[in-house]
Amino acid sequence: MKILLAPMEGLLDFVLRDVLTRVGGIDMCVTEFIRVSGSLLPNKTFLRIAPELLNGSKTVAGVPVSVQLLGSDPVCMGENAARLAELGPYEIDLNFGCPAKSVNRHRGGAVLLQEPELIHEIVGAVRRAVPLHIPVTAKMRLGYNDSSQTIECAQAMASAGAARVVVHARTKLDGYKPPAYWELIPAVREALAVPVVANGEIWTVEEFHRCAAVSGCDQIMLGRGIVSNPGLALMAKNGQQQLPWADLQPLFICFWQLIQAQHIMPKHRAGRMKQWLTYLRRTYPEAEALFAQVRTLTEPDDVAAVLLGSSLEG
Repeated sequence: MKILLAPMEGLLDFVLRDVLTRVGGIDMCVTEFIRVSGSLLPNKTFLRIAPELLNGSKTVAGVPVSVQLLGSDPVCMGENAARLAELGPYEIDLNFGCPAKSVNRHRGGAVLLQEPELIHEIVGAVRRAVPLHIPVTAKMRLGYNDSSQTIECAQAMASAGAARVVVHARTKLDGYKPPAYWELIPAVREALAVPVVANGEIWTVEEFHRCAAVSGCDQIMLGRGIVSNPGLALMAKNGQQQLPWADLQPLFICFWQLIQAQHIMPKHRAGRMKQWLTYLRRTYPEAEALFAQVRTLTEPDDVAAVLLGSSLEG
């Protein structure tokens, strides 16, 4: 079973990718999308989202990183993919799943699932622009308002050269509301000759195995579930128990140190820690207490003191 770490705008950036891949169990990561809109992006834009490109397109733990592009102009997407390819990404992924209104309004993400012909053009343009040794992949939802064009869109991606298709088993209209419709994925698998990855609403080991059984996929992508339970991939693969709270303490310190090194306003650094703790509260009762300690803090030194104290207690 292969486990992929999902791209999540505003949450799963390279800092959290670094920390979560240190835990183990993750076979590959996909970055948040890099928006392509009418211009040739400078290398610094790619490196800002995917600094792992400076490390052979791998996290510190050695997990390969695929870099994701989002856009609707085939020519511009191809040109930017070619420039990105010069930086040596492990793979180049194309986003046809983002449900954000601000993205869809500008013909990006899930809104393109209403235009399978354009999807085919975009994937084809990127595939032609990128050296053959770099796989081009795609991520989609079941559709925009409904799932009536799921198969057509998936086939458009695969026939244009996508080496793998990730299916987030909800439509744009569904957003992130449960459930995810894993039962619609087998039809996609049967229609494609390339691997299909199941994604959506996998928070527990039980849900992981149920998704695999229902979808028939041997590749699963985890997002919010592994943010809230960093050991989820190991638990699903090896049957091991949930990571003890004490084992997370070094991860908090690592996460905080990485955040401190970024060009982020001090008051926003505390927000990043609170964001992760908000997810961890779903799995760990101890996270509730730690969140309560940092909830009103904005000064980095104050947050660091709490985290260090928690680590010493752990």
